[in-house]
Amino acid sequence: MIELPLAADAASTGIVVGVILFLAISASIGIGSVKFVKKSSRRYIVAGRSLPLVFVGTMLTAQAVDGNSTLGNSAFVYDFGFWAGAVTPIGLGICLLLTGFLFGRPLNRMSLLTLPDFYYRRYGAATEGLSGILMTISFIILVAGNFAASGFIMQMVFGIDFFLGMLIAAGIVLIYTAFGGLFSSAYTDIFQIYIAIFAFWAAFIYFATGQAGPSWSEYINALPEGFLDTSALTDKANGAIINWSVIAALGLGDLVALDFMERVFAARNGRTASRGAFWGAGLTFFTVIPTAFIGIWAFTLAPDLTNHFLAYPTLAIDHAPTWLGILMLAGVLGASMSTANGGILAISAVFSRNLIQRDIMGEMLGKPHMGNKRLLQLTRIALIPVVGIALYIAWKSPQPGKYLALAFDVVLAGCLVPLLAGLFWSKSNKYAAMASIVVGSLARMVGYFYFNGTWGIFSPSDEALSYAGIETFIPPLISLVVFVVVALLTQKRQPGAYYHGVIDYIPPEEDIVLGEDLKGYKPPAGVTLPA
Repeated sequence: MIELPLAADAASTGIVVGVILFLAISASIGIGSVKFVKKSSRRYIVAGRSLPLVFVGTMLTAQAVDGNSTLGNSAFVYDFGFWAGAVTPIGLGICLLLTGFLFGRPLNRMSLLTLPDFYYRRYGAATEGLSGILMTISFIILVAGNFAASGFIMQMVFGIDFFLGMLIAAGIVLIYTAFGGLFSSAYTDIFQIYIAIFAFWAAFIYFATGQAGPSWSEYINALPEGFLDTSALTDKANGAIINWSVIAALGLGDLVALDFMERVFAARNGRTASRGAFWGAGLTFFTVIPTAFIGIWAFTLAPDLTNHFLAYPTLAIDHAPTWLGILMLAGVLGASMSTANGGILAISAVFSRNLIQRDIMGEMLGKPHMGNKRLLQLTRIALIPVVGIALYIAWKSPQPGKYLALAFDVVLAGCLVPLLAGLFWSKSNKYAAMASIVVGSLARMVGYFYFNGTWGIFSPSDEALSYAGIETFIPPLISLVVFVVVALLTQKRQPGAYYHGVIDYIPPEEDIVLGEDLKGYKPPAGVTLPA
């Protein structure tokens, strides 16, 4: 755990009042959205698949522009240079572009409640369970990063302990998520994310025009050599492999993001889902410059920080006028809370819907699937342990930004290939999916242990360590090879074409809620399973 200095004397009355007001409005909006749930688990989890473009685009933006990609972005720029931070929103923007081009329409059309539902329909309950566990782990890591970002802001504003700051922010998010589900995310995001984007650009203009004291040239001249140049993308000695690995982890791994896809499923139709992803991509790219340059301004204005995650709040409190400081701090709080809100809801839905309702009660115990009321209750109850675990992780290792790439490295290695192949290759089957998830995930674990020297299992040389980041790229390639080979070898045991038709099959709503998605499914004519 990192011990952080308290900053009570830095918080002015105006900033304290402004942030309290922001939190109160966010909580009120989120709690008030309960009226839209109407005691429906489907409305609670995916807003009844009713959301128009403005909500879908805003919500996808809010999930991408979070505490990791803002506070974490500024911190990594402060420590390692412009590109070390900028790659985070760039990777997230690329992911949303790919979502719009490839996934928005087909996944929305399938009328899914959660992303593991796709793995169930295409590959069966075992694959659903395994993918659901991996996605749950990755998203708890993501939520932890956003709780940590909230804790830093609360600590600096109120002069309270870091953990207490996280606890307050997490408690607010937990309460309004429990009430309003995805509707709480929709309405709070509309309020929070545009304040955040305005704040980032207002801060950029304020500092860039010399209103904080130093001129543009003074900021730039104070930077170490190579701080801004593109060698960080071309020279491994300057972190190029690591930077590209972050872009890959977020640009590709985030395609298997529970929160992104939940919003795709919630769109009123496929066209809205696709256009919403493009909306989100555009606004995410729009935040690259201002959030990264805050780390550059801090290099001059706060050169002696012992904790780089305090760079952003230090500028907001000590070097910006009160009105701008309020907006900057509320912006990161809102960005962190909106993503945490979406994350804990998505994890809880996977836990209750996929792991409990179908895999444990249905497949393992052979009991009737729980109905709408019990599914809604269980999803709300599951929020509590999810928040608790994420808080513990954030408390023990508060590292916003670092968490984001790690979270999606996990699912990039194991879950991406089965998703892509399941949509676009008719020979995909359950054996290939299980093998690729297991082998890809194990390969990523080996890479992690190797390059981190975990438990002394490996002792990599300095030359080997210079290639750190390559472990992001290799596991998904291994996963792809394993998937193709196993699929081709097992076509007689399970022809992939048998379940390929689920992509175009839309189950009745009552079957979806009960977890009996394939109850009425009929395979393509002439395709049968072996006896």
